[in-house]
Amino acid sequence: MWQKGATIEVEITDVSNSGEGVGRYQERVVFVPNTVTGDRVKVRLEYLKPEYAQANLLEIVKSSEHRIRPRCIVADKCGGCQWQHINDQYQSFLKENHLQQALKRIGGVLNEDVLISPILGPLEPLGYRNKVTYPLALSSTGTVQAGYYRPKSHHLINLNQCPVQDPHFNPLLAEIKQDIQAQNWSIYNEKEHLGLLRHLSLRIGRRTKEMLLTLVSTDWKLPHIQEQAEVWLSRYPDLVGVCLNLNKAKGNVIFGKETRLVMGKSYIREVFAGLELHLSSDTFFQVNTETAEQVLEVIVKELQLQGTETLLDAYCGVGTFTLPLSRLVAEVIGIEIQESSLERAYYNARLNGLNNVTFYQGKVEEVLPTLEITPDVILVDPPRKGCDPQVIETLRLLRSAHLVYISCQPPTLARDLKLLTQDNVYKITRVQSADFFPQTSHVESLVFLQASQA
Repeated sequence: MWQKGATIEVEITDVSNSGEGVGRYQERVVFVPNTVTGDRVKVRLEYLKPEYAQANLLEIVKSSEHRIRPRCIVADKCGGCQWQHINDQYQSFLKENHLQQALKRIGGVLNEDVLISPILGPLEPLGYRNKVTYPLALSSTGTVQAGYYRPKSHHLINLNQCPVQDPHFNPLLAEIKQDIQAQNWSIYNEKEHLGLLRHLSLRIGRRTKEMLLTLVSTDWKLPHIQEQAEVWLSRYPDLVGVCLNLNKAKGNVIFGKETRLVMGKSYIREVFAGLELHLSSDTFFQVNTETAEQVLEVIVKELQLQGTETLLDAYCGVGTFTLPLSRLVAEVIGIEIQESSLERAYYNARLNGLNNVTFYQGKVEEVLPTLEITPDVILVDPPRKGCDPQVIETLRLLRSAHLVYISCQPPTLARDLKLLTQDNVYKITRVQSADFFPQTSHVESLVFLQASQA
């Protein structure tokens, strides 16, 4: 029976970090998407190795107590979500468990002195995404489509609405596709590297309801774009701007380096932690505004800032945490590699009258060792690959009183924490998970460390 195409029945006993159900058959592991602990399922083996297999779900023989009806009719096909079939409580349990298992097995850093707090959120398990970027494609009949790719493929699942995106986007999606069709703008073909439009991006201020529409194209020359932008701005009262981003490169990078305003404003206003922020099409900002504010509240409460500290925010982006925290300390320094994000961070600091913030543009591993200061507090929020080894080495040398590590990838977090805590340079005091992406397997985490005496 251990051959491609074979049909077998398995009990799902766990859920993997990537979100797939895990079962066993003849002492081998079987991964099954769209399943959950407690399901008994009939599956077809698709991709085999001697020790494990990937399988497709054929039938649910017995449903788990954790299983619910998905809110979306294409949830089992679309790659935007993995867990719409799992109830919210069990999603939270899985995310907490995945983080703790990584810290135990990879990092070996958990002990009785570490406070492990219950997961934050989700405040809104649906309708939370403040930004969406949809690939565009043509159907077999030549109809313009927008949606997400089927998992592990480049087959687009067409959407007219999505339960995890801000509901204000839903009326736009179907109509904009029709407008693109009517304009007869060509759709990019990735295999042939031909065509104009690649992506449709929408961003909203959760507090202001202002929206920004951006088309990603391979050419600035998009016939009648001015006229169409005028129609969109008049049709949708909350739409404040239409932009065009140029991306001629091959590959799956979404945005190119340059964005031009077509009509209206090139940014939206958002209110975050009491500050007004201006966000453009391609600058990074947490897609879950409400959970980001929860994380900020935890940081403020845990650090008990006195107003005299120097705080350094590595990987600071547009200043999501830098700017609110600057109101509570004497001085803040931010480091960010993306120039456009840094420009927006400077602008937002001036907009809010924050004069104690200094930003440096460049790679954290190159800038951090050159700063001739020892901050009282360091905040690091690296990409999924974690901190560069040079960053870890510099953090160990600095031995700042407080180190806050924000992570979106438990394995790389565990690796870095193991290095930071070696020889008792830092000790972990609290671990806090946060659910920024309900209905997916992604978990964010917040780890507080204190420097030991040298």
